[in-house]
Amino acid sequence: MGGNNMKIAIMQPYFFPYIGYFQLINAVDKFVLLDTVQFIRHGWIERNRILKQNGGWLYVKVPLKKHSRNTLIKDIEIRNTEKWKEKALAQLQPYKKIAPNYFATTKLIKNIFSEEFKTISQFNYKALKTICVYLDIPTPISIFSEMNLQIDTVCNADEWALNIAKALKINEYINPIGGQGIFDDEKFVRNNINLKFLETNNIIYNQKRNQFEAGLSIIDVMMFKSSNEINKMLNNYTITN
Repeated sequence: MGGNNMKIAIMQPYFFPYIGYFQLINAVDKFVLLDTVQFIRHGWIERNRILKQNGGWLYVKVPLKKHSRNTLIKDIEIRNTEKWKEKALAQLQPYKKIAPNYFATTKLIKNIFSEEFKTISQFNYKALKTICVYLDIPTPISIFSEMNLQIDTVCNADEWALNIAKALKINEYINPIGGQGIFDDEKFVRNNINLKFLETNNIIYNQKRNQFEAGLSIIDVMMFKSSNEINKMLNNYTITN
């Protein structure tokens, strides 16, 4: 599959990310999980946010094995000796009283949890693919380190996107608007790749509390909204150049 208006997005493998991540997957023809860059702690790879019982939010997360500072994402291992899955499911218990889709959502998560994964990127890959099926998102997802793709040497952060798109002969790249600052438009123009940015519009739904907590994990959205309702929300964004 070459050129001809194919759209691609490339992101690090996030743990049950917010709805904007799924909007991005849904907006493109090919989605690549970039796992060959250095893992940075306290990002979104091993944790995300859900509602806290009495207001506010808390982190649901995966414990990781100790690793050196320059370890790549693909080599970050889960500390499976801890009962982290049980803890995560316990943290979701408060939703039971307020969320209409508590049972459907926990069933989906238990299905993802039913397998053992050595690395966080393998776990996140399975979770993302499972949720995409649930939300009727058809976009294929690939793990970069498993693609055996020869790309030009990357000298700056934006060149991962540029060089992967070039190697795949894809002519449109879409990135979340939050990362706009790292991109040099000129490089993309020179290579005939159309660089665009996706901005999630203000998505608000009823969380059965006074104050809306924005930008929580897709888990929170799934608790309160059906898969069909979320599928419609996936188009609630703006694309800019």
